[in-house]
Amino acid sequence: MEPFDRPRTGSSPPSIAAGDTWWYAAVAGEAAGSFSARIRIRMRRACLAAVLLITVAYAGLVLTATGRRWGDAVTAGRLADPAVARFLREHPSLPWMSTLALVGMVLVLVAVGVLRKRYRLTVAAVGTVAVALVAAFLLQRYAPGPRLVDASGVAVRSGFPSGSAVIAAGSALGLLLVVPHRLRGIAVGLGALAAVALGAYGIASGRQRPGDVIAADLLVLAAFAALVALVARKGKIRPAPRRGLPPKRLLVLLPLAVLAVGGLAAGGYLLADCLPGAGPLPAELPRIAHRCGQALAAGTGAGVTLALLGLLRHVELDPGPTPYRITPPVPEDPFPEDPDHEIS
Repeated sequence: MEPFDRPRTGSSPPSIAAGDTWWYAAVAGEAAGSFSARIRIRMRRACLAAVLLITVAYAGLVLTATGRRWGDAVTAGRLADPAVARFLREHPSLPWMSTLALVGMVLVLVAVGVLRKRYRLTVAAVGTVAVALVAAFLLQRYAPGPRLVDASGVAVRSGFPSGSAVIAAGSALGLLLVVPHRLRGIAVGLGALAAVALGAYGIASGRQRPGDVIAADLLVLAAFAALVALVARKGKIRPAPRRGLPPKRLLVLLPLAVLAVGGLAAGGYLLADCLPGAGPLPAELPRIAHRCGQALAAGTGAGVTLALLGLLRHVELDPGPTPYRITPPVPEDPFPEDPDHEIS
């Protein structure tokens, strides 16, 4: 019996020891109407949409004078809000706890991937976070924009996008690659809630502006959408079973959906009332601007997570069982005669 696998014209035959299905995966990824092609186009559009939103946010919040004044009002509003000031004063250990939480999220991502023996996907997830982090630092350093100074006149380095927010959001979305499909919503949802909490603390402490956190979430979305598009291009994805949402998954996804819709709606409603003009800021405007910035940042973080989960709802990223394996030819006579054998 000869194997029915045929190499491409002009190419070398695949190694039998490899035992893979590279030819079939390539054909599945290149077919115009295949599942891999549809997912690749979908994720490519999501990546381009995220890049476009980052550009719009940068143009509106950094390049315009109104956007910069609104960011200054958000930073000043954290001190004008007595609840925020009292919370920060009563919890002086929050700075090092937030750093510890960032390290813990990265370690959880790596640990889950190693325990499940998804080494390539773990490296891909961590590498995507690293690429997004490098892109954030390059944008902070080389993106064109006005020279920012603080109240004392000292030059301030741009924080658009925020590096710590990139790590938090990237660690949460990286669980998409290493967690089983049935637990994806719970794991990624919990990670997203932790990332939203870290972003809210960064804005409340004055280390980050809402635009920095929003841009970081969109940058991570673009990076992981590009990664999934590349994986789909190689034909290494497969359809997942279509099942209803279990109640335990709704316990995580429902608060995330409420946070996304409520945060974006409340932030958009407050934004019309807290855009500063050319004159001095009114007394109530910084406090309203701070709440508006917190709502927009939280809604964007939750919305980015739900968008990526929705795009990959029926997509399995785990390597599946090998549907076809090249085997060596069967010998012509599987039962050779043995002259010394005697039937008793």
